[in-house]
Amino acid sequence: MVDGSAAVRAIDLSVYYGSNQVISGVNLDVARHKITAIIGPSGSGKSTLLRCFNRMNDLIPSFRMSGQVLFEGRDLYAPDVDPTEIRYQVGMVFQRPNPFPKSIFDNVAFGPRINGFHGDLEALVEQSLRRAALFDEVKDRLKSSALTLSGGQQQRLCIARALAVRPRVILMDEPCSSLDPMATLAIEELMRELSEDYSIVIVTHNMQQAARVSDFTAFLMGDEKRVAELIEFDETRQIFTNPADERTEAYITGRFG
Repeated sequence: MVDGSAAVRAIDLSVYYGSNQVISGVNLDVARHKITAIIGPSGSGKSTLLRCFNRMNDLIPSFRMSGQVLFEGRDLYAPDVDPTEIRYQVGMVFQRPNPFPKSIFDNVAFGPRINGFHGDLEALVEQSLRRAALFDEVKDRLKSSALTLSGGQQQRLCIARALAVRPRVILMDEPCSSLDPMATLAIEELMRELSEDYSIVIVTHNMQQAARVSDFTAFLMGDEKRVAELIEFDETRQIFTNPADERTEAYITGRFG
């Protein structure tokens, strides 16, 4: 399990939309410079939990929560915390690639520009594209529309865009669900490389993907009232070879879910 130096820590986290509770009492540590996978059936609160880690759920009017989410020891939901600042430090890559209708260069430069970056922007864009394993493919067309890229390239561009604001944690919500197998492999290899410098949390329905890329795995499942709880959290090798809970074994072997 993860020690006290966790990048993100959920403590007795419960989530509600209006009067409906959707997550109950989650305790979870995201290890620094590791990949943590969140798995579970559809509707088990995986994306909701993920979005608690950078306050994206704040954009939903009926959202409320109890418990704590700590980012490097600081309460993310404290009154003096600016959610916008948190979203720079805890970046998000969404299920479907969502490049802006701008050039490749301007997509990556967008965050630094609005964040008041005063350094060498061209160098930052190149560095971000290189970290996302995309620069060599697009270096001769940085002024071309990002919408001309393939799906896999667009997703790597979105990763570069997240990296450009220099986050410390990267959240990925089903980042490969709309990609073909070759593009999926490229994203998975990229995640492993990035985990040397970033703490990564990935939501995935793909058990093979979770087993391949993650260091730790959290299994969520809803009860009869569709309130999700954390069934098991451990090193990925342990979860997939000798899970402690029979519900985890049933899910990863495909007997339900």
